[in-house]
Amino acid sequence: MKIGSTLFLKIALFIMGIPVVVLGGVGIVYLINNPANPQYAHILYPIVIGFYLSVIPYLIALYQSFRLLTLIDYNNAFSQMSVNALKVIKFCALTFSGIYVIVIPFVYFLAQIEDAPGLIIMGMVPIFASLVISVFAAVLQRLLQEAINIKSENDLTV
Repeated sequence: MKIGSTLFLKIALFIMGIPVVVLGGVGIVYLINNPANPQYAHILYPIVIGFYLSVIPYLIALYQSFRLLTLIDYNNAFSQMSVNALKVIKFCALTFSGIYVIVIPFVYFLAQIEDAPGLIIMGMVPIFASLVISVFAAVLQRLLQEAINIKSENDLTV
């Protein structure tokens, strides 16, 4: 396959990653300089910590996606490295979802204090979105593994 055929997707990955890193850096500096209201600190800080912890699996999944696109560029899409990249993406999506499952009770308490029921729904969106990504990556991983097994079986057939 022609190198660069996945250039658009690679650029999209960078566009998805750069704002997260920049806003995370600006956000942590702002949070250090302007601490939360002491009345809400016990609720807001666990939410913010959850947000910052969720950046780690997000960026790892973006990097693995970039590796997968690079493998596709070099005609190594049907390799064990691709299966491993999909496995890491699946676990990152599950970790992302798990972090937000831990954060959602704090969002619930904040919604009760502020009388904002929409916060609960907004807090559940990342959970379900990352679960969908995890299931999709698991299906692709299994299909790719089966294709690799069939390919290796056909290579051994005379």
